[in-house]
Amino acid sequence: MNIELLNKNISDISADVTVLLLSSDDLELHADKELIKLSGFKAEQDSKLFLHEKRILLCGVETKESDDIRSASVIAIKALKSSNYTTAKVSIIDNDSLAGLVEGIVLGGYEYNEYKSKPKEIALSNIFLAVNDLDAKFIGKTFNDSMIIAKATCFTRDIVNQAPQELNPQTMVTLAEKLASDNSLGCNILQENDLEKEKMGSMLAVGRASIHGSALIHLSYKPANPKKVISLVGKGLTYDSGGLSLKPATSMVTMKMDKAGACAVLGIIKAVSELKLDIEVHAFIGAVENMIGGNAYKPDDVLVSRSGTTIEVRNTDAEGRLVLADVLDYAQDTVSADKIFDFATLTGACMVALGQYTTGLMGHSNKIKHDILRAGSNSGELVGSLPFNKHLKKLLKSEIADISNTASKPYGGAITAGLFLDRFVREENKEKWMHFDIAGSAYTESPWDCNGYGGTGAGVRMVTNYLQNIK
Repeated sequence: MNIELLNKNISDISADVTVLLLSSDDLELHADKELIKLSGFKAEQDSKLFLHEKRILLCGVETKESDDIRSASVIAIKALKSSNYTTAKVSIIDNDSLAGLVEGIVLGGYEYNEYKSKPKEIALSNIFLAVNDLDAKFIGKTFNDSMIIAKATCFTRDIVNQAPQELNPQTMVTLAEKLASDNSLGCNILQENDLEKEKMGSMLAVGRASIHGSALIHLSYKPANPKKVISLVGKGLTYDSGGLSLKPATSMVTMKMDKAGACAVLGIIKAVSELKLDIEVHAFIGAVENMIGGNAYKPDDVLVSRSGTTIEVRNTDAEGRLVLADVLDYAQDTVSADKIFDFATLTGACMVALGQYTTGLMGHSNKIKHDILRAGSNSGELVGSLPFNKHLKKLLKSEIADISNTASKPYGGAITAGLFLDRFVREENKEKWMHFDIAGSAYTESPWDCNGYGGTGAGVRMVTNYLQNIK
């Protein structure tokens, strides 16, 4: 489906159907207000009315803010895709709401049909956005930037949705290498022999029972004279069975999404490179598969991480933090960054704390938290801060090693997981680091907002917005 920006009045654009995003106040000014009233349409948020005889689709919005425009645009694109119209047109309200309009159309219209033998045919081929009487040059930049970010989000969704028999640690390496080639990124891959030389005993233990070798992926985007250097670290569990602490059968379904942190990191560096931001970005990914077998790592094992910290394994299903421990340590040695962000579908406890729609944010810097919360609001992603405290930190105490990989009590599980990672962030980097737990927000089986079934691309829009505005 093609989306095109036209510097024309909407009445001068030829299309099968006109889409109107209307508030209740707008209804009184509409030429067909009597007909609309008879239908019972009141322009409530996310309501719709299709006047087929007039080739008009009406979608209700509570306000003309970006969030409401995005949500209404999702309703519009779904209605258009279920029709037999081939072209549609819609007027851009203003520059501020344009990103919401683009995201609603692109992300709301997204479907993953790679495994459908006969995917449904969609007649809709073109959507025209009218920009008459607006600053076309300024609008054009916003449009292009919004399309780049929306497509990067869909790119991330595609990887999350890919089945585990196809996307394993080694095929993730191939995917990263292709992204590096397509976007002129630096690329360095550490295979298992390299990981052994780096003494990444924690990460290697998690992937030991898989037939697919683990790998550390490092992509880099280096513009001339960058104003900031950012390291992004992603959990890339291409599949998580739980290991010997085996997940229940129902919990194992959807565990292809345990790579969503790595996918978000790939989507962010893709967006940043295509936006040509003057920010140097490094993406570090621990690509691992957690399986069972005679050589699987076990509860009661004591692992030696790259930093030399010893870890008592109490649960092999708390594996993502073991991978990130080594990758975070490697990233800090490799790059002197101004900010270090890690992304992981780390804990079900985060969903208990914040619900399934919201990303959990943890770290020491109130300044970064504030800026990320604002970026989440600007981009339409939900994010909530979870507080560290010294009492929960004590629950990670081990009697036989430096730290346990799970807490001694079940409460505050998202925070104790974040505090585990904090152990592997060096003192000089504490105020630079932020942890994003996307366990709830990265995948959905019930459509909400601009997210359909499957991967949502959580983190891409929010962090790209943060990087666009970083000072």
